Amino acid sequence: MTDHSVVDPESVGVDPHRLDVLLRRIRLEVEHGPLPSAQVAVARGGRLVAFETWGDAGPDTRYVLQSVGRSIVAGVVWKLLGEGLLHLDEQVAAIIPEFAPNGKETVTVEQVLTHTAGFPFAPLGYPKMLDREQRLAAFGRWRLDTPPGTRFQFHLTAAAWLIAEIVERRTGLPFADYLHERIARPLGLTSIELGVPVDQQPGTVAPMTATDRTDDTQEPDPWGPWYLADPRVLAAGEPSHALVATAADVALYFQALEHSGLWKPEAVAEGTRIRLTQLPYGEQIYGGGGNRRTSMGLFVTVAGPDAGSQLPSTGSPLLFGSAGAAYQLGFMDPESGLSFACLSNGYPLAGYDHSRRGTALLTNIANLAGASGVQRLISCCALLYMMSSWTDSSSSARSLR
Repeated sequence: MTDHSVVDPESVGVDPHRLDVLLRRIRLEVEHGPLPSAQVAVARGGRLVAFETWGDAGPDTRYVLQSVGRSIVAGVVWKLLGEGLLHLDEQVAAIIPEFAPNGKETVTVEQVLTHTAGFPFAPLGYPKMLDREQRLAAFGRWRLDTPPGTRFQFHLTAAAWLIAEIVERRTGLPFADYLHERIARPLGLTSIELGVPVDQQPGTVAPMTATDRTDDTQEPDPWGPWYLADPRVLAAGEPSHALVATAADVALYFQALEHSGLWKPEAVAEGTRIRLTQLPYGEQIYGGGGNRRTSMGLFVTVAGPDAGSQLPSTGSPLLFGSAGAAYQLGFMDPESGLSFACLSNGYPLAGYDHSRRGTALLTNIANLAGASGVQRLISCCALLYMMSSWTDSSSSARSLR
């Protein structure tokens, strides 16, 4: 069972001054910025060195993980790969025959895991997602936008539903049950849950809250992350976005990949090995474009040479994880041994914050977190200067609003 106690940072080789800068930087976003609450955890050597919650939440509050949850989904797949229950070159249709129609019979497991399978916007919404037979029928109707393996474009929901069905076919357990019974419960990371019943969400899961509302009549964009604001949709358990957890359990999940013995080391190494480094295709709101290439492992982004998709550029090239809408991040850096999770329930009405300020915020927090476990990268004085510079510019921006 995982120990959730917080230890002295220096006892596991983390600089307490760097850590303090990181925590104060995030706290500013709640005390003087737009976030209604934030929860952050930092771990190394299998132990927590920080777990803090600020704002309208408590240490037991769980957050909707959005894309941060992909790393947890990835870990499930890596476990099956390590146990020989799944192989990357298998055709998905050989595992799920219902998926084969419309030219999809050649799609491989690896292509699904690297977002190159060719059906990025395959539809499967509420309430069809609730019924397995309807999901399988939808798989058969899906059509290819591009030949499998030819284009890197995030399959935002389609890939995870296929992964969940693959896990069920190979283990006999629904994905949520496998995650709970074979991973979360044995590790003692019981805040991690997929498909939280509607009646259990109030008071346990932080509600999604608009950060830029100026009028009570304003409605959020129904697409993108806001669809999970509907308790029924959250309960339906879309695998790669509807997971909930505390920041502590996310950070410790990353540590467990390295230290628990539940995964074979070679499976984790294979899961985090870079398969491609490209600019993701598509619109920015769907994870496309940007000015940095994204490196893909197996259902996780890897820092690689460009540290794309909002991963820290201050960690090692081996760092892996995922950023999530709107102001969330979770990663593990195998070189420094540091894992990090920052979660919040604040969202712009549009769902994403691609403003200059939002981009700077995410970049700043990511780089402070990436550097907090790597002694050689940035001095504490430089980090303090970065934070104070942001505070000055943020104050100026608030005065203009």
